[in-house]
Amino acid sequence: MVAGFHLIWTAYGWWLPNDPRGSSSREIRVERIAELGELHPGRKPIQPPSAELRRFYAEARGVLKHPLLTFDDEEIERLGDSFAQVIAERKYTCYACAIMPDHVHALIRKHRDRAEAMIDHLQQASRQRLIADGRRAPTHPVWGGPGWKVFLFRQDDFVRVSDYIRKNPIKAGRPPQFWEFVKEYDGWLPGRYV
Repeated sequence: MVAGFHLIWTAYGWWLPNDPRGSSSREIRVERIAELGELHPGRKPIQPPSAELRRFYAEARGVLKHPLLTFDDEEIERLGDSFAQVIAERKYTCYACAIMPDHVHALIRKHRDRAEAMIDHLQQASRQRLIADGRRAPTHPVWGGPGWKVFLFRQDDFVRVSDYIRKNPIKAGRPPQFWEFVKEYDGWLPGRYV
């Protein structure tokens, strides 16, 4: 039985179907993007050098419909504030969250909302917040699509993913993140508590 979700989504334009790292896409629908390179279905077991990735996204900047932007520290704080509001309103239990300059990781316990709806609620609120604060144009999509979900079944899944998310900013040379809406994992699993 699914007990929770590792939710991942990217900022607009930061993981294209033909990304050199591979992707879950089965097709490239936009001709301008198709010209950047071939489709790489699935995550490549050997990742490309960072210089290759930088070249790919330097070229992508010229063909994307909207600017390829990252989140600065102030915007990351604003995103965190909007996530806190959604998590409180929807009554999600979040055990880990990392808001990076170009993507987000969140570990959320199973809820009446499906994983896709959780991502959608978080994306909509955060996009509205950035637009309302003048940090993005109203025409900019902010997020790069519906994201991905990884099902979590056991306590060790929660511990492993929580640790991965917590270390994500540190591995990128950024400071650790501490969000008020993140609850320390308490060993919860379905059926354990009545």
